[in-house]
Order: sequence, then structure tokens, then C-alpha cells
Amino acid sequence: MSNQSMNAVVVVPTKSVGVGVLLSFLFGPIGMFYATIPGALIMLVVSIVVGFLTLGFGALLTWPICMIWTAVAVKSHNEKLLAGTQAAPQVEAQSQPKLEE
Repeated sequence: MSNQSMNAVVVVPTKSVGVGVLLSFLFGPIGMFYATIPGALIMLVVSIVVGFLTLGFGALLTWPICMIWTAVAVKSHNEKLLAGTQAAPQVEAQSQPKLEE
């Protein structure tokens, strides 16, 4: 393997917005871990603090925020994946060595 290059293909599946929203609807900030770990940690802390201060009624505010944040995070994740896969063939075509006959 002197001049040959090996191309590795890493397949990363997209995430479902519907599954993300359903998980955050059912489990609130814990369901956000499907979409975004930092966002889930932030909303977990916010939900605990707000829930404590409002005797649990703060969940009426934080739960929908979790659902919206999850939908946006999943959409952003999928757009980054698709942008990366569309750019990859151009880079791959330029980096392949030409074979001499």
C-alpha cells in the first residue's frame, strides 16, 4: 500500500424530531438528552430550581421550553449532518490519486 489511500465512511443516522419532542413531552429535560446533552443539563437545573420555587407549577413553563429546544436541537443536528455529507463528495473527488494506465 504505497500510494493508495483508504477512504473510511462513517455512517451517522439522523435523529427524529418527532421522537425528540415525544421524549421531552413525556420526560421533560431528561428527554432532551436524546437531542442535546448540554441543553438537557441546563434545563434540568433550571427545571429543578423553578419547580422548587413555584412548588412544581414552573413545569408548565419549563416543559414546553424543553420540547421546543429539543425540536430545534434535533433539526440543527440533522442539518449539520446533511451539510457534511453534501460537502464530502467534493473533497473526496479532489483527494483521490489519479491512476496511470
